[in-house]
Amino acid sequence: MNELNFHHLRYFHTVAHEGNLTRAAERLNVSQSAVSTQIRQLEQQLGQPLFERRGRSLVLTEAGRIALDHADSIFAAGEELLNTLGERPSGQKQILRVGSMATLSRNFQIGFLRPLLGRDNVEVVIRSGTLRDLLQNLEAHRLDVVLANTTPPRDAATPWISHAIAEQPVSLIGKPAMIGERVPFEELLAHKPLVLPTIESSIRSSIEALFDRLHIRPRIAAEVDDMAMIRLLVREGAGLAVVPPIVVKDELENGRLVEIERFPQLSETFYAVTLSRRFPNPLLRELISNLAA
Repeated sequence: MNELNFHHLRYFHTVAHEGNLTRAAERLNVSQSAVSTQIRQLEQQLGQPLFERRGRSLVLTEAGRIALDHADSIFAAGEELLNTLGERPSGQKQILRVGSMATLSRNFQIGFLRPLLGRDNVEVVIRSGTLRDLLQNLEAHRLDVVLANTTPPRDAATPWISHAIAEQPVSLIGKPAMIGERVPFEELLAHKPLVLPTIESSIRSSIEALFDRLHIRPRIAAEVDDMAMIRLLVREGAGLAVVPPIVVKDELENGRLVEIERFPQLSETFYAVTLSRRFPNPLLRELISNLAA
């Protein structure tokens, strides 16, 4: 098998960027003849001329430009590997791959990622899906972190680490026109149409227990597993929503919706789920450290 000689490639890479054999030889601390020999051997291996001489300068051929693009990527990846495993800062763009449950509040996601947004050297990749699919991708190292509002089952085979990153109260939210004046909280729950999270939600069982204690048979207008859809329904006046206020933060601030009352002893906890890794993504480490500060 004809394998690429990376020693030859390093010489080529240096000459291509210097544009001159003399400067390249000085930088590599070898003789010009040694550099020329390495370049010729690489050209023989690739079967293409990589340079053409113009006066005292060497100019890349078409094949040389293609080879240089690959060489740049190869040596940049090598430097990134050394930086990652050596836990050193890198000059390359850093990427954080985030998995987020499709039902999770967008406002919460933005709040968690805000310290990284807008940085020139950072790219955030966000993928949504079911918790099961996201955890599989986390375990396969295709994701760095999964954002969820429930903790996944933990055992010796899948030692998830669930960082509690936020705890939000749960409130009854609605359009001002639907509320009226001085209507008791319990009466609103009993007589107004409600938009509730589905039975799989972490807060639904607590809501059901409250209805039972108050002997309320709620008028359920909709059961929704997507916080973004709950936000739209309550904005349209489909009912009063049982939801963390962060989900409708903008509407509360501009007065389009109002927070009627917070449910006692009821909250929703958000988690950043990770795996224990020897070389964690430094961007994730920064976000988790900010939470502890």
